[in-house]
Order: sequence, then C-alpha cells, then structure tokens
Amino acid sequence: MSSWLPSLITETPEQGYELAVKLSRVAVKMTQPDAEARERMRPEYAESSDALIAVSQVVATHFATIAAANGYWRDAS
Repeated sequence: MSSWLPSLITETPEQGYELAVKLSRVAVKMTQPDAEARERMRPEYAESSDALIAVSQVVATHFATIAAANGYWRDAS
C-alpha cells in the first residue's frame, strides 16, 4: 500500500512549506469528507480575515514540524 505521506523529509525549505500546506489541506478533507459541503463553506472563510489567519497558523505549525524533521535544512558536514 502506498502512503500519501511517505516522509516529512524534503530537499528544500520551499518543498517543506508546500508539504505543510498539503498537510493542512488533507486535514480539512479528512475532517469534512463531503466535497459539496466544503464548497458551500468556502465563501464564508474566503472573506474572513480570522479564518485566513487561522489557516496560516495551522500551516506554520505543520511547517515547524517539517523543519524540525529536516534538521532545519542545515548541512551536517
């Protein structure tokens, strides 16, 4: 069985950030699996500064985890 998340290891911080966004998106889909419901709710949070800030906080938390897993992309040599 292939995993959608085989590793937290990425080559660059940019790839790590992209993975953090993906983790956030997957969490939303797992929490609300009904695509139609997500589409109905989108206009509510798309215009909400509080909701957008909350999304940024979730992504930042995921990114911090990924950065730690990657040794903050420091070369050990």
